[in-house]
Amino acid sequence: MIATTELTLWTDVFSTKTGAVYQCDAERCWYVDFAGKVARFDHRNFLKLRKAVYAIDIEEKLLNTTTDPDVEIIFICACDHCYVLSLAQIINLKELLEGTFVMLELNHIIHDRLFSNSL
Repeated sequence: MIATTELTLWTDVFSTKTGAVYQCDAERCWYVDFAGKVARFDHRNFLKLRKAVYAIDIEEKLLNTTTDPDVEIIFICACDHCYVLSLAQIINLKELLEGTFVMLELNHIIHDRLFSNSL
């Protein structure tokens, strides 16, 4: 559960039915609300999380007919958080991160356009 005072400091970057990503300028970090927990990431670890999730070959796992469990452990070096996710959760997390980084890139493009036109 996220406290109301924390939410006032956080900016909603992107959200889906299964999770949300918030930006906190005061702490210079990101908060990922997913799979029943809220995890804090600095910029470097947030990029590592994206890289780890994008590296999972979901199609290969879906087509795999072995009896391996459909669970993936996402552990990021130098980070306190670990995710143990099913394939459906991985797809949801990937969707959340893709949307988040699209929004961040869009914000960056708008910022560049506004300041490049003002010069």
